[in-house]
Amino acid sequence: MTDQPQELFAAVDSLLAAVDDGTVLPLPAERVRLREAAGLTRAAIAQALGTRVPSIEAWEDGRAEPKGERREAYRRLLEGLAQRHPAPSPPSSRPAAQPKPPSESSTQNTPAPTARPARSSGPTRAADARFPNGPLAVLDGDGTAYCLGGVLLECPAATIPQLADWVLRQSGLGAERLRRHGKDFDPLIVLTAQATARFGLPAQLEDRRSLRLPDDHPVVRQLDGAKWKLTRRGFGPWPRIYRPAQDGRRQCVQLAILPWGALDTRSWGTAGQLEPAELARLLGTYATRVLTPCGSTAVTGLELMTALRPPTRAVKDPATGNWVSGPVPGSLTEAVECAPPEAPDGHPAVAALYPRFHQRTPDQVLDEEAYQWSRPLTDAECMKPYVVGIDVNMAFAAAANRLTVGLSAPVHVHRPVFDAKLPGSWLVDLSHIRLDERLPSPFTPHGERPTGPAWYATPTVAYAVELGYSVIPLEAYLRYEHGPYLDAWYTRLRDAYIATMADLGITPGMPEEQFLAAMAGHQHTDPVLAAVLSAIKATVKGGLGKLRERARSGGWRPGEPWPALARPTWRPDIRAAVIASARVNMHRKMLKLATHADLYPVAILSDCAVYPSDGPSPLDFLPYQDGKPLPGGFRLGVSPGMVKHEGTQSVLWAEGLLEEHGPDVNIARHIKTGIVADQDEGE
Repeated sequence: MTDQPQELFAAVDSLLAAVDDGTVLPLPAERVRLREAAGLTRAAIAQALGTRVPSIEAWEDGRAEPKGERREAYRRLLEGLAQRHPAPSPPSSRPAAQPKPPSESSTQNTPAPTARPARSSGPTRAADARFPNGPLAVLDGDGTAYCLGGVLLECPAATIPQLADWVLRQSGLGAERLRRHGKDFDPLIVLTAQATARFGLPAQLEDRRSLRLPDDHPVVRQLDGAKWKLTRRGFGPWPRIYRPAQDGRRQCVQLAILPWGALDTRSWGTAGQLEPAELARLLGTYATRVLTPCGSTAVTGLELMTALRPPTRAVKDPATGNWVSGPVPGSLTEAVECAPPEAPDGHPAVAALYPRFHQRTPDQVLDEEAYQWSRPLTDAECMKPYVVGIDVNMAFAAAANRLTVGLSAPVHVHRPVFDAKLPGSWLVDLSHIRLDERLPSPFTPHGERPTGPAWYATPTVAYAVELGYSVIPLEAYLRYEHGPYLDAWYTRLRDAYIATMADLGITPGMPEEQFLAAMAGHQHTDPVLAAVLSAIKATVKGGLGKLRERARSGGWRPGEPWPALARPTWRPDIRAAVIASARVNMHRKMLKLATHADLYPVAILSDCAVYPSDGPSPLDFLPYQDGKPLPGGFRLGVSPGMVKHEGTQSVLWAEGLLEEHGPDVNIARHIKTGIVADQDEGE
């Protein structure tokens, strides 16, 4: 639009007149009729109004409304066309009401448009009237903000402080809390490369070590001058901008800078290369089913735990009658010291006990990790034509389900009696337990039999008892306050996973042949949903990894505390319990196949097991009983804990790999592609 003063004044007069007489824009269908009656194209109108064709399309579809000067100019155009092309006489019956997107004057209090497309009945929250435009927007360089459901907004901000103001006051973005005692989720604005340049941000971060802008950068100065603050991580790929809460409402905006690597390809694939509308669909789907991203998938996975189990709630002080903050039962409410064997290298508790370069032995450190084991093929196995890999769906999420974990600080106990109901770490000698050498030991990640006393999490020791062996702990660190802290976390991620798989055409209860066929091509059904699926899986593994977040470089020295230790959710014991449970679950099923079908794996990597087979499909070796999968064994299917086909190679390939690279090579790592250089670890 032109910026001549007389035209601006005329626009103001018209806008005031609209306020006085209640004038509004015609309904979307009438807008289309008027344009078509005049023989105008959307491109011609977009050029006249100084906007883009997608914006005109959104206005005509009822998915968005013009704002500011463009709104008034568009109204004037439509009025002029209406004078030249009057509407025909209305029919006798009243037409159905059209959904109306939020106006620019009251986006915070306008209900969400009802014409959003929905592809599945997955775990979605009903639209909150405070957040009519969804949880997030992808902002392009021309000021168009792409929201979930195809909604488009016009963002007039020219600086980052103006952007933060617009988001909180006008955008209608955000998401409702997941639990009563939790907090609403901050709106997320994703900046494309063009939008990044528009706000005066560099195309890349020069400081590759700290990954943040220097404090004297003009954008940081702008924020400081406008009384905005940054969190401790500064202005990096995921900057969080905030002001103190006002009237009990948070004033916080989360940004994600695409050209700075905000969307890690290991979790999101090529999401950062998508067009803004498609990226908004991807991130919006993830936000609706999991959580609005607030950092990496690992950060978001950890944040999801807190969102589902808030640490505090408002309680009334009986002495004063005032409302004060109190703990929520079943939550992690405060940071606690871990037991020395649970601490990673470099932790202050380790530094206090051992010299700096001391290599701790199994009786000094808890080593609960996922399987990484392989063995040579027997002569009989070499006669099989194939090796087939199967992979457990969401193995670590499934292991977290109904798992009792500690909520309190550990209590050191000498010569305790083992209790499988008590979460903790136990020093016990399991070296007397001998199993078939064609199976890995269930007690160590490398699969070798223990050689003496070692520290184990409760699920590992409980499995030894389940196998019929006696255990006599020497000492333990036990947590007498405990509960199923991760149950809700598992349920939400499971539902998100199942819903996304359903969108890709894979549902629970499918016949096994149909399931395998659908899985073979599901990654190509919809690249956006495939990326959502990848991010959900990464959220599981990354969130659990954050429970034992290590110190980062940047001046830290071994023996010094690091910031993560101050979190209530820094709990290496919980991570150890989940991994131990996943490894035990894997061994229990492998033992079932060995006992009832004389089938033994030749390699295991985390949640992937490789078996020799007479055919290329898992159906060629998985055992059945009375026409059904062997009870307690591996079962094909989409649900967490069930398995899918990971890959098939020839036995000649496996033998060649072992001959060329030696016994240390793990064929489970390469079963999917057959390429040795590939480091794919399944999910």
